[in-house]
Amino acid sequence: MSHLPVTVLVVAKAPEPGLAKTRLAATVGDQVAAEIAAAALLDTLDAVAAAPVAARVVALTGDLDNAPHAAEIRRRLETFTVIGQRGADFADRLANAHHDAADGYPVLQVGMDTPQVSAGLLADCAQRLLETPAVLGLADDGGWWVLGVHTPAAAQCLRTVPMSRPNTGELTLKALRDRGIDVATVQRLADFDVFDDVMVVRDACGRDSRFARVTRSAGL
Repeated sequence: MSHLPVTVLVVAKAPEPGLAKTRLAATVGDQVAAEIAAAALLDTLDAVAAAPVAARVVALTGDLDNAPHAAEIRRRLETFTVIGQRGADFADRLANAHHDAADGYPVLQVGMDTPQVSAGLLADCAQRLLETPAVLGLADDGGWWVLGVHTPAAAQCLRTVPMSRPNTGELTLKALRDRGIDVATVQRLADFDVFDDVMVVRDACGRDSRFARVTRSAGL
């Protein structure tokens, strides 16, 4: 397949113990939560690296030096353009990341909480984005896992959306449509934030994925 003229943007946080996946860490401990977060990040980066798209960007926050598997993460990032996150809160960081990643292509943004994402699914979303002004993939917890827009200006509406709420996905969809942007919804996925999410996401991952291996070895 030829490369689709789309940039995939991964908004990611260094999986530092004590700072990564704190709601999950409350159950499994800081180190195990960080190991799981590192596995999810690496699985996500592998999928993006294999997707047939024109450009790949990671907007990163945190200190990789303190993260498990830091060397492996750094090697994987060598094939990406890495930029820092900036902004007062998560909504600002998302909107700014769209601005900073823009290089003339539509931008398809994902996080690191859906390690079951595949190169094929990303390609399908990218193709859909080329056919419509915006795409949005809702998450089972009420948020969203993927957002695609053609211009950074379209992503500015994120600044008005309360994040990490049970209705963040629906509010994001409304914010886009209130700006007159036609939005196509794509496949819904589960993401992981708390203990009960882990097995649901693992069941959607390949058995040999890092996420599956790490969560199994942790006895989850």
